[in-house]
Amino acid sequence: MKLATFTNGAAPQPGVVVDETTIVPLGAVAPDMKSLIAGWDALHSAAAAAATAREGALDLAAVRLLAPVPRPGKILAIGLNYADHIAETGMQTPAHQIWFTKPGTAVNGPYDDIAIPRGSTMTDYEVELVVVIGKRGRHIAKEDAAGHVFGYCVGNDVSERVWQRLTPQFTLGKGFDTHAPFGPWITTADAAGDVHALGIRCMVDGEIRQDSNTRHLIFSVWDQIAELSKVMTLEPGDVIYTGTPGGVGAARKPPAMLHAGCQVRCEIDGLGAIEARCTADQAAD
Repeated sequence: MKLATFTNGAAPQPGVVVDETTIVPLGAVAPDMKSLIAGWDALHSAAAAAATAREGALDLAAVRLLAPVPRPGKILAIGLNYADHIAETGMQTPAHQIWFTKPGTAVNGPYDDIAIPRGSTMTDYEVELVVVIGKRGRHIAKEDAAGHVFGYCVGNDVSERVWQRLTPQFTLGKGFDTHAPFGPWITTADAAGDVHALGIRCMVDGEIRQDSNTRHLIFSVWDQIAELSKVMTLEPGDVIYTGTPGGVGAARKPPAMLHAGCQVRCEIDGLGAIEARCTADQAAD
């Protein structure tokens, strides 16, 4: 099942996407995506019935898709998790998982503009598989990790490299407003297939910049969930960015960074695609 958060001029609500052309409102099933995820065991039958009945169905092209989880409780992201990306950075393969966070204010819709920070000449793209947690857990064993996943999205871990490199901590360089787009919907885990065997790509202005497969993850999705849950309780609606493959703009010679006017498309086989226009940051002082 494909589940999205959308608005058609009214308050945002969850919906189920049918045939990638139609969205059926689920506001009568759950008021928002977090509630739908948290109550999924009891609510999935009603969501499936709504998808079949198509009552109140809307043309998908006529609504605005928002980030599937508009304000996750946690946005966690791993660094250096594809061998080709590590090679292009000239760094060593990490012995331990490298984690940073992205703030809730970085969340962006799947087709919303990405703001290039004021004065930035080093804003970069990073296509990533995004995991949405479905069941609360702490000290989750690797072999049990799949049972805590609700579903998967396409994400772009937009990164401002100058800020990222100012200190050993990545959070500021990864935390600008609009720099955590994901979507276009959540493909539930039962419909996603083998998430460690999916083609993953990023295009900028139609040029393929990243082209890899999730089988090249160094630390698997299950490894990541097990590691994170040693430290913190994972909760329904939490979001995990699982790493980016090689081909980032900063590693190209010469660097090929994002700037206002660029069009960035990120896609993963079976999960859909997100696409954004880059604009100059117009936020008020």
